[in-house]
Amino acid sequence: MSGERPVDVEPGEFEPSGRFGVPGRPLRRSAFLVGFTGALGVLLAYALFLGIRNAAGILVLVVIALFLAVGLHPAVVRLRKWGLPRGLAVAVVTLTVVLLIVAGLLALVPPVVTQSGQFLQQLPGYVEELRRNPTVNDLVIRYDVMERVQAAANADTIGRALGGVLGGAQLIFGTIFRLLTVLVLTIYFLAYFDKLRELGYAMVPRSRRQRVRLIGDEILTQVGAYMVGALAIAVLAGVTTFVFALAVGLPYPFALAVVVAVTDLIPQIGATLGAVVVTLVGLATDLPVGIACLVFFVLYQQVENYLIYPKIMRRAVSVNEVAALLAALLGVALLGVVGALIAIPTVAALQLILREVVLPRQDAR
Repeated sequence: MSGERPVDVEPGEFEPSGRFGVPGRPLRRSAFLVGFTGALGVLLAYALFLGIRNAAGILVLVVIALFLAVGLHPAVVRLRKWGLPRGLAVAVVTLTVVLLIVAGLLALVPPVVTQSGQFLQQLPGYVEELRRNPTVNDLVIRYDVMERVQAAANADTIGRALGGVLGGAQLIFGTIFRLLTVLVLTIYFLAYFDKLRELGYAMVPRSRRQRVRLIGDEILTQVGAYMVGALAIAVLAGVTTFVFALAVGLPYPFALAVVVAVTDLIPQIGATLGAVVVTLVGLATDLPVGIACLVFFVLYQQVENYLIYPKIMRRAVSVNEVAALLAALLGVALLGVVGALIAIPTVAALQLILREVVLPRQDAR
């Protein structure tokens, strides 16, 4: 009715409140303004380049945390469906990840330290055994191998190679700092996942927001499904390796299982790397054990590639094999192991954008 007052509507979280006045008319596009804006844009682009170059290490940690948050978000959603508040769901998921990391470190660090010390102590003995061969002995005498090995096995030399006590402390504390940074960022991304996603969609023009939302949600779903599937496959590979190592009597079976699980996360080449490590340990233990390791991993990789992987990843992502291999190699070249881990979901996202946005636009021309 005409006599009623209009109902006040609260603005959305990312909509202007109207308390700061009405925007004015756009400035006239004079030659001076265009030139000044262009020069300012160039300066800002150069400053952005310098900032990205100087903060490359931190940006890598942010990317890792972001992908972890995307991968762990389905678990948070599942816990919320079971009735847990968002904060408690994030805490449960984060605590589970921390416990897994701690268990992996406890399994890996003691064997690595123990076996490294034993190897350095027995290294001169290994060289003495090799000197019984006349050809090897001639090479040892010619190139002073014994002196070089003894010098390399010296504790002082090793300490200098590691940068001394200060260098070792910097390495340890730097690694701890990076892990804590990734953990804190992951918690924040998980806690504010929905708000960050809505903020990203709010920056898109309203006329295209619905389509961008649908494509963006599909990308997030595929990335999360891939990471959950990859983690499940890696855990299965680790458990299978642990049972096999116990059966054949390999030393440190849990540590080897963790190595296989971690390397199995690397697409295309990770499973082969883990198999090589365990096979070498088997050959060092006993020749028949090494042959058994080789046969086991050849058979298991066939089962994983043709039965386990397609069944688990059927609803996640479908990426061309050549594109996956090239993406993994490029990821390793750019970001190392981290680049290899995020290569497949990145290619899946680009593939979806190419299929739904770029190719239809080209066909419409």
